Amino acid sequence: MSSSEQPTFKLGLLTGGGDCPGLNAAIRAVVRKSIINGWQIMGFRNGWAGILERDYFEMTDRHVSGILNQGGTMLGTSRTDPRKTKGNYEKARSIFEGPGLDALIAIGGDDTLSVANQLAADGHPVVGIPKTMDNDVQGTDYCIGFDSAVTRVTEALDFLHTTASSHHRAMVVEVMGRDAGWVATIAGLAGGADYIVIPEVAAQLDDILGRLNMRRDQGKDFSIIVISEGARIEGLEEAEARVSGSDEFGHVDLSSKELGRRLANAIEDGTGMETRVTVLGHVQRGGPPSVFDRVLATRLGVTAVRMVRNQRWGYMPALQGRDIVEVPLTQAVGTNRKVDLDLYEVAEIFF
Repeated sequence: MSSSEQPTFKLGLLTGGGDCPGLNAAIRAVVRKSIINGWQIMGFRNGWAGILERDYFEMTDRHVSGILNQGGTMLGTSRTDPRKTKGNYEKARSIFEGPGLDALIAIGGDDTLSVANQLAADGHPVVGIPKTMDNDVQGTDYCIGFDSAVTRVTEALDFLHTTASSHHRAMVVEVMGRDAGWVATIAGLAGGADYIVIPEVAAQLDDILGRLNMRRDQGKDFSIIVISEGARIEGLEEAEARVSGSDEFGHVDLSSKELGRRLANAIEDGTGMETRVTVLGHVQRGGPPSVFDRVLATRLGVTAVRMVRNQRWGYMPALQGRDIVEVPLTQAVGTNRKVDLDLYEVAEIFF
């Protein structure tokens, strides 16, 4: 029986991984479209943890009224991987049995979508929606949250330019980007960064110092350097992490590396320039979503519900150019989408 023929179709919804602006816009779109279809929509709290704990509530129009412009996720989130144990994974699978869910929409990045992909591969009715401020999910040009994040970082760079120029300092700005440098590249280009360090491009400490000295010789007595938290710089001594362990998806806390601080110290030692570091941290993923993210999240949410109606299990809606297309989750997970090096070469013109 198709979803359109079922008298009471029950759709589950969750958000997993890191929060970001635009999640509530996507939730609102899924709920509104589901209600129009005459479906029940069950919101699971705190990502895959809510599936395992059966922690959910029936969502109504009242729950999503007024949330379009709110950051974060009203459903809560976690970095829970039900595949860590066979028992948990089987419990996750059992959510579709008996009077359970008829389908599930999972909103998240590579980690969350990898669980959705596994469930779909095992024959369960699951659709994904890509979100991550890192913008590193394969198969889509933009993920929910990315535009808001780069807008925050660009605004921060605008503010930092004035204090850097006033005090004739070098400013190191550390931004998020574990495996891909989209935030650093786009925001650095838009914010007039004088050097951008990302995971995709090998960086040499001597080259960074040389370029900063060259700028000073040209009469430019301040510089802004943007660096992704996951970048590596040859010649910069590695720091021992202050914390051990990782989350359930194997990710360590990169803040323990203090990459921005170590680069700032190396710049001050190597050039004599007074140097400060700003770690933007979670401010990048906070606050209300941009116009772009509100519209993108709404389009993806509505399309995901249509895909459920058409039983497009194991797929996700994705923005390619101006169009929302269907992309298999198998293509979206497992590898990170890296920065287009042609774009990075444009940024390098201004180094």
